[in-house]
Amino acid sequence: MDRIEKLCVEKGMRMTEQRRVIARVISGSQDHPDVEELHRRSAAVDSGISIATVYRTVRLFEEAGILERHDFRDGRSRYEETPNVHHDHLIDMKSGQVIEFVDPEIERLQREIAERLGYKLVDHRLELYGVPLDAKSKQDKR
Repeated sequence: MDRIEKLCVEKGMRMTEQRRVIARVISGSQDHPDVEELHRRSAAVDSGISIATVYRTVRLFEEAGILERHDFRDGRSRYEETPNVHHDHLIDMKSGQVIEFVDPEIERLQREIAERLGYKLVDHRLELYGVPLDAKSKQDKR
């Protein structure tokens, strides 16, 4: 049983075989797939899984706090397991690739800014959007 399946069982969810397949597909994802991509991958395992089932299952997992939804300005919601450890995202605007990163300096600055404004930071989400530097620019930076 994978991590998402275990979380579902712990939360008392009824796990149909189709939900199990979807949970396994999500657990095995190294990217941030949208519902259409999750459907494609799930249907490759069980051709009886409809896109409506994937939508319902993803919504159920999100409401239970098992999945986190991201809207990376590309017109589609993308998903990842709710992370155990905080991380931020850099989105490549040309390819759509999502790069996860952690930077202690950024984390420190965010806390300091909140404190300076009279707040204790309790949560945040950082998404950076960029385009790759061309090869000439990369060489000039060296």
